[in-house]
Amino acid sequence: MILPLALAIGGLVVLLVAAEIMIRGAVGGARILKISPHVIGLTVIAFGTSAPELFVSLKAALHGHDGIAIGNVVGSNIANILLMIGTVGVIYPFACGDPALRRDGIMLLLSTVVFVILCHAGMIERWHGWVMLTVLAGYLFYCYREDRKTSLAGDESVHAKEVDEFDNLPSSMPKAALYTILGLAGVIFGARMLVDGAVDVARLLGVSETVIGITMVALGTSMPELATTIVAAVRRHNDVALGNIIGSNIFNTLGILGAVAVVKPISIPQEIMDSDLWVMVGVTVIFVAAALSLRSLGRPIAIAFFLAYGLFVIGQFTTFPVTALAGG
Repeated sequence: MILPLALAIGGLVVLLVAAEIMIRGAVGGARILKISPHVIGLTVIAFGTSAPELFVSLKAALHGHDGIAIGNVVGSNIANILLMIGTVGVIYPFACGDPALRRDGIMLLLSTVVFVILCHAGMIERWHGWVMLTVLAGYLFYCYREDRKTSLAGDESVHAKEVDEFDNLPSSMPKAALYTILGLAGVIFGARMLVDGAVDVARLLGVSETVIGITMVALGTSMPELATTIVAAVRRHNDVALGNIIGSNIFNTLGILGAVAVVKPISIPQEIMDSDLWVMVGVTVIFVAAALSLRSLGRPIAIAFFLAYGLFVIGQFTTFPVTALAGG
């Protein structure tokens, strides 16, 4: 048990450090090239913070571990909402009301509906993946046009503000390129370590790969989003913090699953269909409804979300035998 767990944890550490290096390199390079901040926020940062989920799910799917590939995305979406609101909201309550949140919240609901429909088909095929990526590209282009209007009007868009959360960026293009390349290589290596370790941990604990994907793997790959959200909340950039959560979940649902399905079709585990999918749907609907109707997501809501995530994780493991731990 010790070696597989160490491999999985080591993979998580490599993944998180490498993702941070890659994001800083990419953002620094984009700024040197004078790419507009809202384009950087929409593309570079969105991809960078979701890179761990992408490479972990891709690695898992290519090696036949569809439970981890799907569980990682479903679990990340749940963690992004319950854990991030629960953790960050206690530090500083989220203020709602930014017009972009309504647009992005509605898109999150639509992408969730698309995912539910595909899950009922039992398999996410390659053409499904192309459709998902096309929808995501159309959404990003629409956001770009809307954010550009905001920028021309003299206001700073939510996606542009995301760039301000990154300090100490590389100051030269060679250094930015080195950061990006090394970070990407580290993300790929860390993803391999994490998946290999997670598969062995699941086998030794006597639980399904889906459970490990939804809990340990998803929690680990969500750390970049959690880190940027905490920084935004501490700086009282509440619109950025909420935008990070919503944007990450949209990218997870359409971008990651779409990209993985284009490379290799993914089968949907029955465990996902039985309960986890509906937990994700319920959590998403509650979150979007609260973000669009309330003036703020205060500490009582944050505490409720945090406790709900704890219960969700505990519920994933209630059926596995305790003796599996001792036997490992």
